[in-house]
This record gives sequence, structure tokens and C-alpha cells, in this order.
Amino acid sequence: MQRQGDTADGVVAGIAARQHGVVSLRQLIAAGVTKSGVVHRARAGRLHRVHRGVYAVGYPRLTHAGRCMAGALAYGPAAVVSHRSAAGLWGLLPVASGAIVVSVPGIAGKGQRRGVHLHRSRTLTADATTSHRGVPVTTPARTIADLRLAARIRGCSAAISPAELRRAIRQADVLGLEIGGAAETDRTRSDLERLFLRLCKRHRLPAPEVNVRIDSFLVDFLWRDRRLVVETDGYRYHRGRAAFEDDRERDLKLRSLGYEVVRLSYRQVADEPERIAQTLRDLLAG
Repeated sequence: MQRQGDTADGVVAGIAARQHGVVSLRQLIAAGVTKSGVVHRARAGRLHRVHRGVYAVGYPRLTHAGRCMAGALAYGPAAVVSHRSAAGLWGLLPVASGAIVVSVPGIAGKGQRRGVHLHRSRTLTADATTSHRGVPVTTPARTIADLRLAARIRGCSAAISPAELRRAIRQADVLGLEIGGAAETDRTRSDLERLFLRLCKRHRLPAPEVNVRIDSFLVDFLWRDRRLVVETDGYRYHRGRAAFEDDRERDLKLRSLGYEVVRLSYRQVADEPERIAQTLRDLLAG
């Protein structure tokens, strides 16, 4: 609500500050800006059209959160950012360029707009939506569920690869975000972890716990009764001096807590499964 003494532009600036630099036409009018005033401000470079009925205030360039907010505003109060765009907003996947993915409940609503992929969903309920950084968005659990479906449907506008899905699930765990039943049943977070789990099954090793916490650390595999930890180190996620030092610090801490730590590379798991299986069998027996 506009307070006495506030100018229309001051109110608009306040709204834009809370919405990552964007406002809707409805909000502009509510702030006291007439439609002709909107046209005048746009011509003067003070408003920049992002979508029909949505404007960036002051500067045309938006952050990912600003683009997400603009996409949601373009489809009204029931719209939320979803799928790949929601994953980027939550920090589950790197921010992607291209159209923002937005979902609305039901099957009615506005048509597709440039720069936004619209999903209509009969199952999108209020408890599957929330606000993150001020942007209406699907919950982490719903986001993972949407990503899983998108990974299975060819040609889906929000399609992702199975590897990206596993990465998003892993990152949700790292960030402590609740995803409930949306998690993978085997809890693996990478192709290497899945390969190692298959190695254990194929060589009839006792099934380890997968991606569990010990103290402040999330470890890949744990045989709790034998206090044995296995970390599978893919080059992509463990290269560089900082990562090397972090891994050594983790190992020292885990050993101080009484755990044996074994680190395995992708090459070892893929090319030497018999030797790895025998080594683990000896450690578990001992």
C-alpha cells in the first residue's frame, strides 16, 4: 500500500528492490503509475520490458533470480519457477541460460511467451510451492520430482540428463534441503558411486550405507559395524590443490574418530574390480 508522501517512483523502486529488479504492470498501476506513465518511463529508459506486463526497473540486465521472478510475474500470482530453473535458483544445478521454466496449477491460463517455458500441472498444489530469495518456486522435493520426470521424457522443454538429476540430488543432500521420497532409492550421487555399488553387489560384499553423515562429513559409503569408509573420487570433483587438501583433512578427522578410510579412483573401480573387492573383503573380515 502506498504511504502518504511516497512518490510513485519511490514505491516502484521499493517493489523492484524486493523482486530482483522487476515489477509487473499491475504493481506499477497499484503504485500510482498510469499506463501512459508506463509508456513514458519506458521511452525514457527507466523501465525495460522483459515480458508482456513485466518490466525491469532502471537496468535491462537481470540476474538469474530476476529472470525467474519476471517469468513468474508474467503468469500471475499462481505461477512458480520450476524444473531446471528452480534447480538453479535452489543451487542444485548450475544456472542455465535460455528460457525460464514456470509452472501453473491446472490446465487453463495464458499461452506460451518468449523466454518462458510454461508447464500446466494438475498436481501442483500449494504445499509443493514456496518462496526462495523472494521468488515463488517449487519446493526442493517437488523440484527433484519434476527433474526426474523431465529426465525420462524425450523432447521435454525442461529435459535434463540422468547425470544432472543425480547431481541435483547430491547437492540437495549437501545443502541439507529436504527432498523426502524424491531421492534416488540407492542414494547414489554420481555415475562412479553407482558403479561402485554394482561392484559390491556383483562380488557379494555386504551392502554399505550410502551417502551418510559422520560428524560433520557426508561420506560416500560406510560399513558402520566395521567402521570402514570408502570415498570414490572422480577427477571432476576432486581435482586441484584445495580439493586435495580438503580430502586429506577429512581423512585425518575420520581416522581420529576411529574410522578406516579407503579412497578409490574411477579407474580403480572400473578397471580393477576383483582387486578392489578382495581388498574390501579382507578389511571387512579383519
